[in-house]
Amino acid sequence: TMPINIENFVAVLEKETAEYKTPIVDLIAVQTNDPYKVLVATILSARTRDETTSRAAARLFKKAPDLESLAGLDKDTIEKLIYPVGFSPTKAGYLAKLPEALNREFNGRIPDNVNSLTKLPGVGRKTANLVVSVAFDRPAICVDTHVHRIMNIWGYVRTKTPLATEKALRKKLPQKYWKRINSLLVSFGQGMCRPVGPLCDRCVLEKECPKNGVTPRRLPKKKKDTDVNGMKKFISWNVNGIRAVEKKGFLETVVALDADILAIQEIRAHPEQIPDSIRNISGYTSFWYPAQKKGYAGVGFYTRQEPLQVIYGMKKDVHDQEGRVMTLEYEDYFIINAYFPNAQHGLTRLDYKLEFNQDLLAFANLLATKKTVVICGDFNVAHKEIDLKNPKENEKNPGFSPDERAWMDTFISSGYIDTFRKFTQDPGHYTWWSYRFNARARNIGWRIDYFCVDKKSESRVKGASILKDIMGSDHCPVDLDFA
Repeated sequence: TMPINIENFVAVLEKETAEYKTPIVDLIAVQTNDPYKVLVATILSARTRDETTSRAAARLFKKAPDLESLAGLDKDTIEKLIYPVGFSPTKAGYLAKLPEALNREFNGRIPDNVNSLTKLPGVGRKTANLVVSVAFDRPAICVDTHVHRIMNIWGYVRTKTPLATEKALRKKLPQKYWKRINSLLVSFGQGMCRPVGPLCDRCVLEKECPKNGVTPRRLPKKKKDTDVNGMKKFISWNVNGIRAVEKKGFLETVVALDADILAIQEIRAHPEQIPDSIRNISGYTSFWYPAQKKGYAGVGFYTRQEPLQVIYGMKKDVHDQEGRVMTLEYEDYFIINAYFPNAQHGLTRLDYKLEFNQDLLAFANLLATKKTVVICGDFNVAHKEIDLKNPKENEKNPGFSPDERAWMDTFISSGYIDTFRKFTQDPGHYTWWSYRFNARARNIGWRIDYFCVDKKSESRVKGASILKDIMGSDHCPVDLDFA
């Protein structure tokens, strides 16, 4: 592809995003030139929607308008004030330590350079660059997921991580754009060039954009064109608590994903506990199978087409009380939504997991005698060394133990296809990342979420991918194009 004209792209987006929502940190900077408030708001904003950040910052600044008053608040008080921002306990811990760290290292003043700022609790390079740029009006390149993603879509950089993107842009991007590129691409990334279903059909850069690695949104079909036997899009996602993910834009994500069937795992809620806005999403019928124990496990389905029947569980009480398996039956296929047990630290639940695995395989095999079987969900196992970042260190750990991997061998050899590996053989593709150690940004992950199809139905599999840019959970969704 031809290299893009960055000056032209930026000029076009300056006009395009003028009417978009201003990112919250820029808004706070406009309202105040106080580096303290910009720093705190930036820490709060990580992996949190702007509306939530805005309300939390307002509550906190009412009690702690400056560093001195922040020092008078303990961690629990701060946490109550900033809830429900993402990772509020961790962020409250950072903010409780901030005054002492600033007094010890910088005589109570907020430093105006990236290297100094990154010494503060909770401040990574992205936060530091944003503070330098926004609070001190100095050249700095803040690279968040939108900047990293869009610069790679444009082919302006070819990088694997936000840090690599920052380094590449420092060498290549004209310095006059450094300060504003973040707010420009965050606005554009949230409003138009979205991580899922970008609005390429409406984009002002559509003709010039190389669209590297992009799957544009599917426009809704006219009713007369819909064909129940046509191509279907299935998506599976461990949401790690449906009430938690609801606060992180789940409804908007579901609409953007535009799946025919969305299977979700680890809902951790009974139906009556799920907010109505996501229990009943327009265009979908939803089905729920919670664990008996509240706040634990459970699976759910959203589907555009009414199933012939819904099969709850596997008629095995030991598994069914944990709400681990639900199946929809259609005219020519079954789709099984499964949340496999975790073998647990020290492999204390390994025997139970292997029992579940065997029972699920027997259940799937029985259905496969009647029609196509699709099995999706969080299998809680990385099958081969290629499926996790650090295989050697994890050989005795849950999710990569020899017994779990051996069962996966049995499962595949008994006639089920790992659809992702049908299309992609290279390493570095993961679906789960620990919340610790900045693992997702560094892509230190595991591929433990799958779509599998019985061997006889392989010809119906038209595509399979991992939607790694979808945030909201420690897992990302996986999808299957199915004929």
